[in-house]
Amino acid sequence: MSTTPLPGIGVQYDLTTRERRHLSVVAHRDGTRTVNVYRTDDPDACAQSLHLTGAETTSLIDALMPAHHSPSLLHTTDLGLVAERIELSPHSYWNGRVLGETRMRTETGVSIVAVLRRAEARPSPAPGFRLAGGDTLIVIGTREGVDAAAAILGRE
Repeated sequence: MSTTPLPGIGVQYDLTTRERRHLSVVAHRDGTRTVNVYRTDDPDACAQSLHLTGAETTSLIDALMPAHHSPSLLHTTDLGLVAERIELSPHSYWNGRVLGETRMRTETGVSIVAVLRRAEARPSPAPGFRLAGGDTLIVIGTREGVDAAAAILGRE
């Protein structure tokens, strides 16, 4: 992808796909976007141009990246399971306590499959694993269970 400033207009982003199709997006200063698709037989000739409002652009982003508004959401399956990141606050009630004290699986049905601490990942933490403020817990369960887990882990 290449970026070209367009003084007084915005920025143009150009992309050539794996299939050798040339696309460009002009991000206008007013928040609108123009998406251009160029002809395969003449890469300088625009085959289709579509002007999008800011709201339409947001909808398109949501369609291309469904988790766009939920950076903590990792994956949802057809089985109804959700994997999410839940960060412990530095002032968390659980700071310094062991994982087993949360009774997470018993109370919510959610499994804590990993803990991210600084630049390290601790997969499958045991009940004796000591939590620390700033830890990010990777949890898997139903939507309701993950929401309940977030409420428990958010306790200060």
